[in-house]
Amino acid sequence: MITPLADMRVAPGLRLLGLDLGEKTIGLALSDTLRMVATPMETLARGKFTADALKLEAIVAAQGVGGIVIGLPLNMDGSDGPAAQSARAFGRNLSQRIAIPIAYWDERLSTVAVTRTLIDADASRKRRAQVVDKMAAAYILQGALERLRAMGTA
Repeated sequence: MITPLADMRVAPGLRLLGLDLGEKTIGLALSDTLRMVATPMETLARGKFTADALKLEAIVAAQGVGGIVIGLPLNMDGSDGPAAQSARAFGRNLSQRIAIPIAYWDERLSTVAVTRTLIDADASRKRRAQVVDKMAAAYILQGALERLRAMGTA
């Protein structure tokens, strides 16, 4: 079920899974069971939706995930562009298969922020390409976790 982040209710002890949807990859991040810290997990190569959903279903089951936060790549003016529409469609389709709350989190400039951090850390171009998606997912999920804590619903 798609829900606003403010209304996301997840049982204590369950994790949140963050997704950074790209055209070719899906970056994944996982929260701890207290939902305080987001940790980069892995990057999945995107395929057909059904194959991607099966991988995510397996991760949800194996990791004790109680909710999913999908990065929503809005335009700088806050409007939906093609990438945001694609993320919303992915979320809607995923909600038909996975019976846990799914929320969106504004991810404007998340990849830019992560890339700058990696450059500042003197990561090679090759290394940045390997980790940027899962780190962007962690950046997105950490923002959502902090918002949930601020609202008292984490």
